[in-house]
Amino acid sequence: MSITTHDIVKVYGTQLVLDKVNIHIGKGEIVGLLGPNGAGKSTLMKILTGYVPPTSGTANIHGHDVLFATDEVKKIVGYLPEHNPLYLDMYIKEYLEFVAGIHKLGKNTHKRIREIIEQTGLGPEQNKKIATLSKGYRQRVGLAQALIHDPQVLILDEPTSGLDPNQLLEIRELIKGIGKQKTVILSTHIMQEVEAVCSRAIIINMGKIVADAPTTELSELHSHDIVTVEFGTPTSEKLLLTIQGVVKATKTSGNSWKLQAKPGIDIRPNINKFASNNNLTLLSLYMEEHNLEKVFQELTGNKTKG
Repeated sequence: MSITTHDIVKVYGTQLVLDKVNIHIGKGEIVGLLGPNGAGKSTLMKILTGYVPPTSGTANIHGHDVLFATDEVKKIVGYLPEHNPLYLDMYIKEYLEFVAGIHKLGKNTHKRIREIIEQTGLGPEQNKKIATLSKGYRQRVGLAQALIHDPQVLILDEPTSGLDPNQLLEIRELIKGIGKQKTVILSTHIMQEVEAVCSRAIIINMGKIVADAPTTELSELHSHDIVTVEFGTPTSEKLLLTIQGVVKATKTSGNSWKLQAKPGIDIRPNINKFASNNNLTLLSLYMEEHNLEKVFQELTGNKTKG
C-alpha cells in the first residue's frame, strides 16, 4: 500500500496553493505533514482523499488514481478532516452505525462498532449524544468513523486537537499501533507529536516541499548549529564574522551573541581561538540543542503554533 503524487498543482482563482508536490509514502510509515497556516497541508490531504481535484498532476493510492477512481480510493482511505464534521443530535453508536452503513459493512456492523469503540477509548461515553461530549471525545468519534471500515490508509488532519494530556498519549499510542499495519499521514502543529509518533516528516511552505526525511535525521540535515556566546568586553558583528565557519552573528544583549555556523562545522574551537587572538574573555559558550521546532522555523520563517 503506497501513496504517490507527481507534480501536484492546485490553484484557487489566482492563488497557487500547491506547486508541483511530489511524495511517495509506503506501507507502515507514519508521516507527519508540517507547515505554517496556509502552506497547503489540508489541500493536499483533500486531494489525496478525492474531495478536491488537483489543477494538474496526479495522485495515486495503491494504484488508484484519486481523480478517476474516487470510489475505490474512499474504500481504502479513512479521513479525519481538520474541522471534525459530526451529527451532534445522534448518539455515538447511532452515528457509527450510520457511517458503517455508508461503507456497507452489513452483518459485521455491530461487531466492528464494538471493536472500534474499544480501540478509540469511547467505552465510557458510548451511550451519550455527540452534542454532550467534550471536544476530546468528539475527536475520538471522528477517529472512530475514519477507522470503522478498516482502511489501509489513514489521513488525519490535526487528530489530537482538544485532547487532554492523558487522552493525547492514548491517541498517540493508538496511531503508532495503527501505523504498524497501515499507511498514516497526519497533519499537526505540535512538533513534539511528530517526534513522538512519526517515522518521517514532510515540511511544506508556500505550497512547496522544503524538507522530507526521517524525523531522526531531519534536524541534522537541515538545521544550522547555533552557538550562544558572551564576552567580557564588547566586540562587533564584523569581527565575529571573521571566525571560520560563522555565517551569521546576532547580538542578543550586552556582550552576548548568537553565532550561526555553516552546516557540518563545529565552530566552538574557532570561537575559543578568536577570543584568544583578540584578547577577549569568554564568559560563556554553549551550543543550542537541535530539534524539529528549530528546523521548522528555519525552513518556513515562521514561529510554530503550540
